[in-house]
Amino acid sequence: MKHTSPYSIRKLKENEIFVFGSNIHGFHGGGAACFAFENFGAEWGVGEGLTGKCYALPTMEGDENFRKAVEHFTVCAKEHPELKFLVTQVGCGIAGYTPEMVAPWFKEASTLDNVYLPKEFWAVLEK
Repeated sequence: MKHTSPYSIRKLKENEIFVFGSNIHGFHGGGAACFAFENFGAEWGVGEGLTGKCYALPTMEGDENFRKAVEHFTVCAKEHPELKFLVTQVGCGIAGYTPEMVAPWFKEASTLDNVYLPKEFWAVLEK
């Protein structure tokens, strides 16, 4: 079943996790990372993994590192079925990726009941 994350995420329910793009150093200075820091408890200095009511995915360190970070995210989502992961268009802002580049890395995560992807990622995965 296809789970789509909201286009704009301004509030989170108790079990919801905001998945955003960061850098490995966890400097959340702009875009969704800044929003996560200011609103959902993302910790400064945490560039990958669960932090506050968020999951940080490092997107600024190259394709291979980004892809591996998505694999780590998928493992985390499998280990936490009680959480609902709302994935933003991670990597498609400041990092400069497109949904066509990023969405395939989320193919395995897309099969999980607790992972919600943006409609732009689904458009690529369903081709």
